[in-house]
Amino acid sequence: MARRSGVLMNISSLPSPYGIGVMGREARAWCDRIADMGFGLWQILPTVPIGEGNSPYASPSAFAGNTLYIDPEQLLGEGLITEREHRSAIYSGSPYTVDYDFVKKQNAILLRAAYGRADDALLEKARAFGEKHPHIKNYALYMAIKEKEGGAPFWKWKKGLDYETVINNGKEYAGETLYHLFCQYLFFTQWASLKKYANEKGIKIFGDMPIYVSLDSADLWSSPSLFKVSGKRARPKEVAGVPPDYFSEDGQLWGNPLYDWAAMKKDGFSWWKERIDHSFRLYDVLRIDHFRAFASYWAVPVGAKSAKEGKWKKGPAMELFGAIGKVKGEIIAEDLGEFGEDVVKLLSDTGFPGMRVIQFGFDGGDSTHLPHNYERNSVAYVGTHDNNTLLGWLWEMSPEERERALLYCGADKEDWKRGGKDAPACRRIIETVWRSASDTAIISYQDMCGYGSDTRMNIPGVAKDNWRYRTTVSAMNDMDGGYFRRINKLFKR
Repeated sequence: MARRSGVLMNISSLPSPYGIGVMGREARAWCDRIADMGFGLWQILPTVPIGEGNSPYASPSAFAGNTLYIDPEQLLGEGLITEREHRSAIYSGSPYTVDYDFVKKQNAILLRAAYGRADDALLEKARAFGEKHPHIKNYALYMAIKEKEGGAPFWKWKKGLDYETVINNGKEYAGETLYHLFCQYLFFTQWASLKKYANEKGIKIFGDMPIYVSLDSADLWSSPSLFKVSGKRARPKEVAGVPPDYFSEDGQLWGNPLYDWAAMKKDGFSWWKERIDHSFRLYDVLRIDHFRAFASYWAVPVGAKSAKEGKWKKGPAMELFGAIGKVKGEIIAEDLGEFGEDVVKLLSDTGFPGMRVIQFGFDGGDSTHLPHNYERNSVAYVGTHDNNTLLGWLWEMSPEERERALLYCGADKEDWKRGGKDAPACRRIIETVWRSASDTAIISYQDMCGYGSDTRMNIPGVAKDNWRYRTTVSAMNDMDGGYFRRINKLFKR
């Protein structure tokens, strides 16, 4: 593979007038900008609907799209909303954070208005889309019932609303199901157009797949036999998490339902085949989050006080990937966290590149995250969406670790406090990652600008105020594109 580089910037963080980034003109301008700098990848977070805490990793669907990213300007241009309705969606608050309460309310108003103006031909396209994508149709049905049930999780719905019963006798939900299918059709239509634009600019879309689904999800509701749950209410005895790690001394108790790998194996892992195929209709490159769980996963008893009470259980490993066979794009394995030989073997057997994060490299010893140890078949990160920004990391690390990092990267030990687009210590660290042997190097937008920890996207284990960072057009215009053009050329990326 030729050496290359990319930028991590979620859609929600893009500039827009609407309180959240959308799939509109600013997204296309972003593609233009990074292509001009010599980048070949745009990495985003999962495009699925957000869940608890506004997290894209706690989604009610593994297949549906996040309709908050639908561009109102395109709806206006198609005559689906009026000028007045469009103006009502324009946000007057801070351009630097997503206001999810405002965005969710206005998005719903616009989509209801658009649905009311959709002609028969457009509605028929939405119906056909649902027939072609049954998992998304299931999500639309699930959302129709959920709204009628006051937003309650599916295990608290009234009797007779299990999937099999509703499928055979649920005509009362047909209208609302079509509305949600219509919204999904709009999302995927706009996304296909944006992806086509990016690809024509030489930019590949680098997407992300959360390994688990939420307890309250269309996937568990419609296919409970694929998960380790019991009873008509599909309740688990164990849930997902991770043991103590870099991010949390108590581990992380995620609470997702665990897969019944033996049940999935019986039909050749068809659900996973469909999920992978669906992902490669959306993305050119796919990162699978928490990949190590395919080798072994951390199971925590329901009711446990912390994730420390969990234990490792064996995953499907190559049985799954052997069944999936050849895929239509590239897969990247997120192999961070506590490691074992089973994970090493699975990575070797699949041949998928793993991740290396320079911020993990300076806590002592000859870490695999130190750039001199990077393999060609790996993806090198300045930082991920879960990390502090580079400048924030320098400020918050111990003096000993900071001195070691600055010395390693050839940075002046007196310059580390300085931020901004030309922050000298940050640039030396970026260049250290860029000159590494890794075929692929990724930097977040915040680190391109030399921003501090107040622009961090996510703090693992913290429930509030994540996934909110946004930027502005003026901030983008202030980036030093020439610098990134030079290092991409210098280090053959």
